[in-house]
Amino acid sequence: MSGIVRVYKRDDEGTLHFREAWFDEDYEQFVMNYGVVGHQSKTEETDVPDAAAAEGLLDAFAVQCAEDGYAEIPENEQYWVVAQFALKTREGTDRDRYLEEKAKDALISHLAWRGLGTVERSEFTDFKLNIFCLCPEVNKAVNAIKVCARNEDLDFTKLSIGAAPHSDPENFKLKHSAKSANTFSL
Repeated sequence: MSGIVRVYKRDDEGTLHFREAWFDEDYEQFVMNYGVVGHQSKTEETDVPDAAAAEGLLDAFAVQCAEDGYAEIPENEQYWVVAQFALKTREGTDRDRYLEEKAKDALISHLAWRGLGTVERSEFTDFKLNIFCLCPEVNKAVNAIKVCARNEDLDFTKLSIGAAPHSDPENFKLKHSAKSANTFSL
């Protein structure tokens, strides 16, 4: 299988829309997910007999999206948005590793169902847990991360969020901090 097809299009008002599709092997379904970026998406599932049938649907989906003006957004046109949690120890504790897994799982789902991007990786640095997300729209992603952190009880009071263009990953700007701060560093 070719995985997931994820494409975007701006309408005449500048609003970014997304469409994505994939084959869910566990349920033997072709899944389409679509909507306005930053809002809960709509989802449609279609039962398929096998992976070959799903591949055909995925190909047809990609063709239809292209005809409708949707296209992938290259990584270099997207942004790194980093959810950073302050830690009490330099390298993290077992509780911090639990936070890492819980936060990654929550962010993967929250961002994906809103067309806001993907969680690419996480790391522990000096007294910090950094979760790197690749996102097409910075401000909507920042707001979604804050909502997700509150809703999932992810130590919101320890959360800072920074963003940088994918093409300039050394130039992070602070977008949110629970504490008074002016800068963001990994």
